Amino acid sequence: MSSDEPRRRGAGRPVKRVLSQARIVAAALEVIQAGGYGALTMSALARRLEVAPSALYNHVESKQEVLRWLQDFVMSSVDTSCFADLPWDQALRAWARSYRDVFARHTPLIPVIAVLQVSGAPRTLAMYEAVTQGLQRAGWPTPQIVPAIVALESFIYGSAYDAVAPQDIFDTGALAADSPRFTAAVELQTGRADGRAADAAFEAGLSALVTGLAGGAGLPLESGPA
Repeated sequence: MSSDEPRRRGAGRPVKRVLSQARIVAAALEVIQAGGYGALTMSALARRLEVAPSALYNHVESKQEVLRWLQDFVMSSVDTSCFADLPWDQALRAWARSYRDVFARHTPLIPVIAVLQVSGAPRTLAMYEAVTQGLQRAGWPTPQIVPAIVALESFIYGSAYDAVAPQDIFDTGALAADSPRFTAAVELQTGRADGRAADAAFEAGLSALVTGLAGGAGLPLESGPA
């Protein structure tokens, strides 16, 4: 081909990355898992998606909207089907266990979601609606439902962190002699690997909370203290 001849255009069109809410959420999770919430910026998200920031803004209005999408994605994994056929106290325990397990897989999101408004998050609201309906059917006083949910969520978020904490987090090491009673209590947990100590602590706290909330609502436990 001589220099005077025009260059042929390559076959087909340049590859254009198609963005969707699912792709944006998946990329945002990757950014947060790799660098924590502080690493999530719109520029970082665009780089992860391999698009220009302007292309990203064509699909999502702001970082706040990305966070609402993240909230909805994570909350949609929390199981609320238990409220359809279990006694209210069993359902509340099953919901709390599912909630804790979900956030144990997404602990970097806890500081974000714990203070994020639920407006604009339909699946999150659907979860709260299912819990509220289940408790109302059981005779719970409506003014006590939201405080109960908040109390349980506070416990659940802390328990999610505990589920992924190092097994030796309470090892007193060289200071064992300064805290002999606590050290002895910690040693009773030795050998409870694979998160079993965290599970036992979660179940003890959950049982205490559900029992206390039942008393505050003036309702008996329908399935006993288990």
